[in-house]
Amino acid sequence: MATTVAEQLVEMLKNAGIRRIYGVTGDSLNFLNDALRRDGHIDWIQVRHEEVGAYAAMAEGVLGGLGCCAGSSGPGHVHLINGLYDAHRWGAPVIALASTITSEDYGTESFQSTDLRMFDGCSHYNEVAMTPPQLPRMLQQALQYAWNRKGVGVCAFPGDLMTCNAEEDVVWGDLYRPQSVLHPAEKEIQALAELINNSDDIGIYAGVGCADARTEVIELAHVLKAPMAYTLKAKMALECDNPYAVGLTGLLGSKAGARAITGGKLLLMLGSDFPWKEFLHSSAKIVQIDSKPERLGRRVALHMGLCGDIGPTIRMLLPLLHPKTNEHFLNACREDYADVERDYRVHAADPGEENLIQPEFVAGVIDRIADDDAIFTADTGMSTVWAARYLHGSSKRTLMGSFSHGSMANAMPQSIGAALHSPHRQIIAFCGDGGLSMLLGDLMTIAQYRLPIKLIVFNNRSLGMVELEMQVAGLPDWQTRMINPNFAMVAEACGIRGYSITQPAALEKAVKEALLYDGPVLMNIFTNPHVPTLPPHTSVGVMSRYIQSQAKLALGGRMDEVWEAFRTNIKYIRDL
Repeated sequence: MATTVAEQLVEMLKNAGIRRIYGVTGDSLNFLNDALRRDGHIDWIQVRHEEVGAYAAMAEGVLGGLGCCAGSSGPGHVHLINGLYDAHRWGAPVIALASTITSEDYGTESFQSTDLRMFDGCSHYNEVAMTPPQLPRMLQQALQYAWNRKGVGVCAFPGDLMTCNAEEDVVWGDLYRPQSVLHPAEKEIQALAELINNSDDIGIYAGVGCADARTEVIELAHVLKAPMAYTLKAKMALECDNPYAVGLTGLLGSKAGARAITGGKLLLMLGSDFPWKEFLHSSAKIVQIDSKPERLGRRVALHMGLCGDIGPTIRMLLPLLHPKTNEHFLNACREDYADVERDYRVHAADPGEENLIQPEFVAGVIDRIADDDAIFTADTGMSTVWAARYLHGSSKRTLMGSFSHGSMANAMPQSIGAALHSPHRQIIAFCGDGGLSMLLGDLMTIAQYRLPIKLIVFNNRSLGMVELEMQVAGLPDWQTRMINPNFAMVAEACGIRGYSITQPAALEKAVKEALLYDGPVLMNIFTNPHVPTLPPHTSVGVMSRYIQSQAKLALGGRMDEVWEAFRTNIKYIRDL
């Protein structure tokens, strides 16, 4: 019998190393799904919402694989958009299969028709195959773009194309994975070395582009006696066993990271496209090195902008450098970092009280008990704050979230992809109550596939980060308080072991039980919604604006709000 286009597509995906496709089957995907069933080598993971499938595929890409998700005509592939944006902005290779209405209905505003240009902003490649000869060539291109450019490749097709006979004479290749060495020109390396040799008080700001160059970046810091701040994406790779590490900057970081970036005379910004330009402003000269030259200088003005992968670039640079001996700037940042770490430990030691468990305490307990190679996912907002400050890096741990896209509800879907990609590693998701509520139905995906994910719900009964944003803007809290279900009972109804933790004293025992349990667990932890989230040792100006905004809130509110605002500020000042 002749091979169908659906069977040919499955064979290509199989050859490219795809082992799972996340999606919701139906209409235009049915014949592809049947070809998968008959072949038997690629699993169809039935999610309840396509956005979850895109996030799960992203997690596989972050962990070193090639993720794949699918959406059926119209609403099905539209639901993929949010997760695909996140994957693309992270640089996670993902293939999206977007099936559409039948080809004869194109251009007639048919039922479920969509404009597939919607994927242009979240992909390196986005094309529609209309004929059997086009499909293998376009899919091969989508695979090449996704893997080698690190992002999303979209291959779309009308559902009826899957039933056609494949064009056997079409030449299409496998997924090629070339490895190249990218570094600046020799004269640029020499100019950079001269600049460094003539500069004192040098800081390093390391991004995720340094993750595969840990040894080289630490050696550079050693030669230059340079404090090293790092982005959240790079935290797990660069934090541990690094005597030059001084933490994060920005709202998630501290004065130590801020000093390393802005307090010196020269900053080497390596493999980072840090978007918060407000935290980069300083009198220091900035040198940015990135593998994508279009990113150079788009945040701040540069003294030099170089294109190269960080490992090869540093290896060329090191022999030309004169080792530094003055450690004054490094030691000042180290002292700041030690102060910050002591402050974090103080907060993590405070358990809180009934129904007001301190989230720092929760994160600290989990950090201490979790495996050395655990995979953590964190929802955007307060869950990311606690993960950033209290989960300590190791050479084997992984932390992922929506750190470039800033979407809610990513942690639970990403944990699904992580659990399927890395079944022998512990998977822990830091979920906000708001984020989990958005995609609550996919608890059934976790239950259906018996994925041993541990969902830690920071149930503060509010959209905590949004509250902070409104307070800093001098606005009263509005539409941020949440009435939640009993998440533990919902989990139990889905076939997932559920815990509700209201007493701090019960937390550690429950966490140990949950992490040892061979199956999925949801821990509904009632955390304190009134914990200030500004970094320890925040500048007086920032603290003043925070207090002023709280006072503005108080003056326009009821007496109980007035008291709560002032009580929060008093506690915040005392803790500082």
